[in-house]
Amino acid sequence: MRQQVTLALTAGEPAGIGPELCLQLARDQRQHGIVAVACKHLLQARADLLGLAVELEDWQPGTPAATAPGRLSVLHVEGLASTVAGRLDPANSAYVVETLRIAARGCLNGMFDGMVTASVHKGVINDAGINFSGHTEFLQELCGVERVVMMLATEELRVALVTTHLPLKDVAAAITPERLSQVTRILDADMRKFFGLERPRILVAGLNPHAGEGGHLGREEIDIIEPALNKLRCEGIALTGPLPADTLFTPHWLDNADAVLAMYHDQGLPVLKFQGFGRAVNITLGLPIVRTSVDHGTALDLAGTGKADGGSLKTAIRVGAQMATSAKRETFE
Repeated sequence: MRQQVTLALTAGEPAGIGPELCLQLARDQRQHGIVAVACKHLLQARADLLGLAVELEDWQPGTPAATAPGRLSVLHVEGLASTVAGRLDPANSAYVVETLRIAARGCLNGMFDGMVTASVHKGVINDAGINFSGHTEFLQELCGVERVVMMLATEELRVALVTTHLPLKDVAAAITPERLSQVTRILDADMRKFFGLERPRILVAGLNPHAGEGGHLGREEIDIIEPALNKLRCEGIALTGPLPADTLFTPHWLDNADAVLAMYHDQGLPVLKFQGFGRAVNITLGLPIVRTSVDHGTALDLAGTGKADGGSLKTAIRVGAQMATSAKRETFE
């Protein structure tokens, strides 16, 4: 019998904390099926280094994944060159990318209900001659979608972004009516599909201080943001804004909202990470699959020490399972 939800878990950068977070996860009883998409030898080497008694089981598609304490199902991936904790090796980069490809394709063909990703090291992947700008862009291309949306979430707050990894000097030009409309529609649709909200309430931040203060501090709100939001409201999307970002993140507004849409990376994410770093989850919206991730990096300095905190990974798995369950429910309804 296939489990209600089975998630692929990619172990990320081999030299980082991802492999040991997978092993830490295996120490506890799991409610959902988790399959580590990784090199079995890497996981065994890290378990031996840390003295973790985890039984690694070869997983076959269509069979239940292990959920009992001390057991971890593994879909073995070949190609790993080295397994030294804390020491990057460009020769491992093709293997890292292949784990992502296998997990994503497994989601697309129904083998998995979603994927959860541990952190990768973009620098070493590019050092190996592989053009890689991040999980989000990789999955966007593999899944063949025009636009994806980055959203980070804690139990109390969800923040999505109109623009992501851009220099600040390029942000204003990137906020076009087309981009803003695409991002907002994706956010609204996926909040309905994956979070079971009938009509998500979205707060929209302005770009400029004081949301432009009537045009005295910039006209993007007047010329671009407000007209786009008004058209989207006519489609039935519940939007409030544009609001000044310095007062948007207060109980007065957040108590009556399901998500915040920020114009750029450092407008929205510092607030969320201050509020919940280490227990937040990174979610990619706009894909035909469920994808969640941890909110931290590879932490090479902690790799192999046993001191890595798995809180964010547990949150990513819990949210990924909730999203997959909601998507299944909507499909059958």
